[in-house]
Amino acid sequence: MVISKKGSALTAVVHLTVLFLVVMWTIPTAGLFISSIRDKDQLSTSGWWTALSTSEQRLVERAASPESQTQENGLWVIRGNVLGDSEGEVTRFGSSSLKPEDFAAGETAELRRGIRLQVMANGDYEISSETEMQGRRGQRIFYTAEVPPRFTLDNYREVLGAEGLGKSFINSLTVTIPATIIPILIAAFAAYALAWMKFPGRGLLIAAVVGLLVVPLQMSLIPLLKSYNVIGEFFGVGAKTYVGIWLAHTGFGLPLAIYLLRNYIAGLPGEIIESARVDGASDFDIFRKIILPLSFPALASFAIFQFLWVWNDLLIAMVFLGNNEDQLVMTGQLRELLGSRGGNWEILTASAFITIIIPLCVFFGLQRYLVRGLLAGSVK
Repeated sequence: MVISKKGSALTAVVHLTVLFLVVMWTIPTAGLFISSIRDKDQLSTSGWWTALSTSEQRLVERAASPESQTQENGLWVIRGNVLGDSEGEVTRFGSSSLKPEDFAAGETAELRRGIRLQVMANGDYEISSETEMQGRRGQRIFYTAEVPPRFTLDNYREVLGAEGLGKSFINSLTVTIPATIIPILIAAFAAYALAWMKFPGRGLLIAAVVGLLVVPLQMSLIPLLKSYNVIGEFFGVGAKTYVGIWLAHTGFGLPLAIYLLRNYIAGLPGEIIESARVDGASDFDIFRKIILPLSFPALASFAIFQFLWVWNDLLIAMVFLGNNEDQLVMTGQLRELLGSRGGNWEILTASAFITIIIPLCVFFGLQRYLVRGLLAGSVK
């Protein structure tokens, strides 16, 4: 009975811990999605957790030009609404950026040259003067408004309607698919050799593979690029091509692939392989007819990791492909949409959800093999 109570308590702790981790991972994702469908003005002034509440915004609107003024009761008048088609309630207003909240809604502000400005709570404004107003540009009106929550798909429309996005999507697939398949093919052969073929130095090779797992990617980028340029000149292959980025992603992905597949293949029943050898099967036949079908969970696990890594990559794409419009990948294209100073940062949230559509399809298509492949070889 004591053991049962301890087991129940431990199970409850495990469940609560898992629930806590799920919530901690879900909250940022939910915040990202909510931000992606919010109005960009509200997104820039308040956090996503305030999306359902009224927000206070300090805005500026230019009134109609003096060309639209009319004469009423001996006064020259310009009328309009600072809110336009938007909903909200003006609380304060001003005529300069230094004093944007000088007057409450409904009050009359005395401007230069005898011009008066009045802004009502519903956004209606009236500019009046005893003499005809001159100039080509309208008066700037600074105002503070209580704005109800607004949700829109404009951020998604801006991203999806961007020029070159379709081409960059094809470029990302062109980079990602070969960069996922090539290391899987190479690593599968190497993993079988390290698991079941006996040859001198096998232990050192396994140790080298494990050691390469901790080598920082950034340390090897420039030497690898220089080596590729030298080899490319020798064979007549130009720089900034897809071949270079395929080879780069293959090199960076091979250590994890070999380590993962080797652990799985080494855990397969040896009796099956010995029986095949007794029947006269070669190592290639064993690999092709026995190892590959049984290793599909591990192959799928690595395919998920490699696909996600390559699809979301920007650094390697910039180094090996550059910023050429014809070869710009999705992450590079979305970075260009932000502008040189990140002025359009509000579309980042919509861009994030657009870029994860393909990885999500890959993940959910292969997720049942993920845990099996990761745990392979951990127990006997």
